[in-house]
Amino acid sequence: MKKYSLDRFINPVRRPVKREGAENYLIYTLLSFAASVALTRLFLEITGYPQLGNSELHIAHVLWGGLLLFVASLLPLIFANRWVYTIGGLCAGIGVGLFIDEVGKFITQSNDYFYPAAAPIIYAFFLLTVLVYFQVRKPPKRDARSELYRALDAIEEVLDHDLEVSEQKKLQTRLEFVSQEADHPDLAHLADSLLEFLDSEAIHTRPDVPDVWTRIKKQLQNIETRWISQSRLRAILAGGLLALGLVALAELIPFVLASLGVGRFEMVVSDLIATSLVNSTNTLVWFYAFLTLQGTEGVLLIIAAVLLIVGKEQRGLQFGFLSLLLSLTTVNLLVFYFEQFSTILPATIQFLLLLGVIRYRKRYLGEVA
Repeated sequence: MKKYSLDRFINPVRRPVKREGAENYLIYTLLSFAASVALTRLFLEITGYPQLGNSELHIAHVLWGGLLLFVASLLPLIFANRWVYTIGGLCAGIGVGLFIDEVGKFITQSNDYFYPAAAPIIYAFFLLTVLVYFQVRKPPKRDARSELYRALDAIEEVLDHDLEVSEQKKLQTRLEFVSQEADHPDLAHLADSLLEFLDSEAIHTRPDVPDVWTRIKKQLQNIETRWISQSRLRAILAGGLLALGLVALAELIPFVLASLGVGRFEMVVSDLIATSLVNSTNTLVWFYAFLTLQGTEGVLLIIAAVLLIVGKEQRGLQFGFLSLLLSLTTVNLLVFYFEQFSTILPATIQFLLLLGVIRYRKRYLGEVA
C-alpha cells in the first residue's frame, strides 16, 4: 500500500513572505482610509446630505467604495509592476472608507445612517488597521528564501532601467546573504548567478532620487532642526497636554455640579435623552463609564503637563504617553459614540501629541521608538 506523508499536503502551501516596502503601501491605505471617511462626512455635512438618484433610485457612496475595492483587488492580479501596489493601496483605503462610512445602514433595521454606534465601529476598524501596520513594519526574520523573494522583486528595477545605486547595493547585500546559505545550495547558486549579473557592465544604474516619503521626512527634519529646540518641543507638549486635560475636565462640569446638587440632575439627563444618544439604562451606564474615563484621562494629562513644566520630563512623558494611548485606544471609542464625528479633530490632535512625545523620548532621551 502506498504511504502518504503529511508533508505531501503541507509542502504546496508555502509560508508567506512579507513584501519589500509593505509598510509603505499600508501607510497609503491608512491615510486614504482616514481622509475618505473624514472628507465624506465633511462634504455631506456642508452640502446637506444630498442624494444621487431619483424618486426610485439612490446611488449610495457604499457602491463607489465597493467599486474601488474591486479595482484594488484586480490591479495586482493583472499587472506585475511595483507601482500597482501604491495605486492599489490608495484605492483600497478610499474604497474601504466609503464602504464602512455607511455601516450604520447595514446594522440597523431602519437603515439608520446616523446610528450612534456607527462612528465607534469605524474608529475601531481604523485602530485595528493601525495595529496591522505596526505588526507589518517590524523587521522580518532573515532567511534565504525570504531574502531571495525580495531580491527577485527588486529585479524589476533592472527591467525598468530604474535601478538606483543604493538599490543595487541593497540588492547585492541580500544576494550575498543567500549565496552563503549552505542548507539551500540551489538558492545559493541562483544568488551567485544574479550577483554575477549585477556586477556586469550590462547593468544600468542611475543616481539616487528620494521618494515622496523620504523628501517629506527630510523637510520635517530640516524644520525640526531649525525651529524646534528641546525647550520649545517640551513647551509645545506641556501646553498641548494641559489644554487637552482642561478641556476634558471642563466637559464634566455640568454633570459634577448636578451630582453635587448645584444643578438639576433630571434636566441634564433629559438633555441627553433629547439627543437620542442616551435612550436606555444600559446606554446611561456607558455614559457614566465615558465620564469616568474622560475624567481620569483629563487628570493624567494635567499631571503629565505639570511634570513637564517643573522639569521632570521623563516621568511627565511617561504619564503623557499612557494618557494619550488610553484616550486614543479606549476613551475615544465612547467619545465617538456620544459626540460622533466631531471627535475627529481632537483625536487628530491627540495623535500628533503622541507622535511628539515619542519623538522627544527618542531624540532627547535616547529611547527606542
